[in-house]
Amino acid sequence: MGGIRWVGFDGDDTLWRSEDYYRAAEREFERVLGAYIDLGDRDTQRHLLGVERRNLRVFGYGAKGMTLSMVEAAIELTDARISAHDIHRIVEIGRATLQHPVELLDGIRAAVEAIAATHEIVLITKGDLFHQEAKIAQSGLADLFHRIEVVSEKDPPTYARVLRELGVDADGFAMIGNSLRSDIAPVLELGGWGVHMPYPLTWAHEAEHALNGDEARMLAVESAAQLPAALAEIEARLARG
Repeated sequence: MGGIRWVGFDGDDTLWRSEDYYRAAEREFERVLGAYIDLGDRDTQRHLLGVERRNLRVFGYGAKGMTLSMVEAAIELTDARISAHDIHRIVEIGRATLQHPVELLDGIRAAVEAIAATHEIVLITKGDLFHQEAKIAQSGLADLFHRIEVVSEKDPPTYARVLRELGVDADGFAMIGNSLRSDIAPVLELGGWGVHMPYPLTWAHEAEHALNGDEARMLAVESAAQLPAALAEIEARLARG
């Protein structure tokens, strides 16, 4: 094995589908509000995003925080006219999102198995602890990972802590994920490597980042099947110095 000692994997929209269910929840949320406001005159999704961002430090990431933010946004957008019945409908939207099935992305199991055969691998995923633990268990991938980290935020201090606990320098670590903001940029800032595997849907909050696309320590792939080759390319670059 070359210079990469540990490989990190993101969870949501890297190992399994997630954003699809949040988008479906937002559409159901709009259907509820359509009885109270003209959706054509109100940018409900932008308002909801603003409430979610405002609440991140209190509620954190995930479906529970989204549900509480939906309730708050609904009260604001309807000038508190929304009924208890429809508040309950919003809570049920959140419950359904928490209970969505775990569907692995095409080829991801084979890719994780291949990389685990040559490297130590760690799952680093953020969000509600109970929800993430449930998804990890249902994914059937947990036994492949040498370590699992569920974190409240993915930023340089969080990754620095994880790397310290793993006993690896940043230049010996590569992170695989769909989010440039959460999976790639913080690791590059620390001096590590990133493999970006975009997902067709991205939450607007995660789409905001300062990367320009030509970072020397980042590779991009189109599918899980390309992940082992991308990691091999990183190893080759390290070997060339």
